[in-house]
Amino acid sequence: MADSFIYGFHAVVSRIRQSPKGITEIYLHRERQDPRSRELLQLAEEQGVRVIFMERHRLDGMVGNDKHQGVVAKVEAVQQFHDVFDVLESLKEPALLLVLDGVQDPHNLGACLRVADAMGAHAVVVPKDRAAGLNATVRKVASGAAETVPLVTVTNLARSLREIKEAGVWVVGTAGEAQSDLFTARLDGPTAWVMGAEGEGMRRLTRETCDQLVRIPMFGSVESLNVSVASGICLYETRRQRNRI
Repeated sequence: MADSFIYGFHAVVSRIRQSPKGITEIYLHRERQDPRSRELLQLAEEQGVRVIFMERHRLDGMVGNDKHQGVVAKVEAVQQFHDVFDVLESLKEPALLLVLDGVQDPHNLGACLRVADAMGAHAVVVPKDRAAGLNATVRKVASGAAETVPLVTVTNLARSLREIKEAGVWVVGTAGEAQSDLFTARLDGPTAWVMGAEGEGMRRLTRETCDQLVRIPMFGSVESLNVSVASGICLYETRRQRNRI
């Protein structure tokens, strides 16, 4: 697989700790001599990862912006599954999937990958069209989760959801007007959570394909949540119910 770039101290340090063999080289701004850069240098030395010092403008050119904090890593691209069943067949516990419909902001996708990793989701599923792809911004926001959680891109989301259902996975969508709420939903079996973009929600075909629609109980004055926050709440409740059994 081809190399790609990740950037920012959190993302690069997480990658060194989780998968140092997948790092080709690290590029560090030559003027950084602060505690964070010293920690990175120590970790890289311990893991045998080569560090190259260079000017800031060259780092800007690598990632296409100046948000890298002075550190960029060239890494082996993670495998991108095109079939969710490759993920399902490898599992030794009930499936837990996060499906994103129409999430186009790379910051939201990165945050969703991060909460998916934290809650032990086995994959994040996104459509090929009308969706953010895995780029450097996503990797930075994900803080290493882009290297640990499979991102499955599918051509037809509604069809893929029907196939997931046929494999025995209960597909649950979130909708503010749903009669059932999160606290009454039974989530102890194989589950795929479907989240729509904030404001627009799920597309009609996606909604109609779900086995169940639930709403997240709200106790304050706001009417909706960011998709990554909603994802974290739903994935956490699923894990809570499973651990209770």
